[in-house]
Amino acid sequence: MTIRIDARLVPIALRAPGWRARIAAMLAALALALPASDARSQADPVVAKVNGVEVRQSDLTLAEEDMGQQAQQLTGDARKEYLLAYIADVILVSKAAEAKKVADQKDFKSRLAFIRNKLLMEVMLDAEGKAAVTDQSVKQAYEDAVKQMSGDQEVRARHILVPTEAEAKKILDEIKKGTDFAELAKQKSKDPGAAAEGGDLGYFTKDQMVPEFAETAFKLDKGQLSDPVKTQFGWHVIKVEDKRAKPAPGFDEVKDQVKAFVMRKAQADLVGKLREGAKIERMDKPAEKK
Repeated sequence: MTIRIDARLVPIALRAPGWRARIAAMLAALALALPASDARSQADPVVAKVNGVEVRQSDLTLAEEDMGQQAQQLTGDARKEYLLAYIADVILVSKAAEAKKVADQKDFKSRLAFIRNKLLMEVMLDAEGKAAVTDQSVKQAYEDAVKQMSGDQEVRARHILVPTEAEAKKILDEIKKGTDFAELAKQKSKDPGAAAEGGDLGYFTKDQMVPEFAETAFKLDKGQLSDPVKTQFGWHVIKVEDKRAKPAPGFDEVKDQVKAFVMRKAQADLVGKLREGAKIERMDKPAEKK
């Protein structure tokens, strides 16, 4: 089951690769500059000190998120030492920057203001998404998606693949004379995967097969045989075993996916609503003529 929202409604910042990691790095730098009493709780133990600056467990968590795969490649004490070294570098360099009064520079203040706005956006959208996820909203989203799937059809078919049309015609004659299709597939088919199952391809939708094969298979009725069909793989003889409406996956199978959809939709709806009520002026372009 696939459920989508219009990507144009998702904030550009949330579509940019690595945005969470950048936020984590920004948070780490800001948190380390704050007094311990303001930024930490007693449940967040101190794991190290760098020139007197406390490093807590939560700092390791932020650093691990920021480092991504680099940290994931390490395990146990090696990962912890790597993260502590990274945080120590952040503290040491940030303190050196403070000594040079980097925080008073216009560029730093501009970046800090942008970081603040971006963090406010992320926290707001996270809260909006979580609030939207209820048992009722998730169930409704699932039911709506199931309704959209109601028109999808599936075919279950067997096939025998051979290199030439002449061979395909010969096989078709044998089947019409009473030879078992599945046995012939095991003996003759050049498709080893399907041949092992007597040519059985299982259920498939039209878009899962090459066009020539799919067009023929979906035109046949249950139990019918096709004339030889040519595709890029060779020549096929097809037998349709069954046709049905594509069954929807069970709710428990896709529950997590549906929850994620409900969250992102709520976020997108909020952004869309705010955009509609916003006055956005472009100073780098001439005003549009009415």
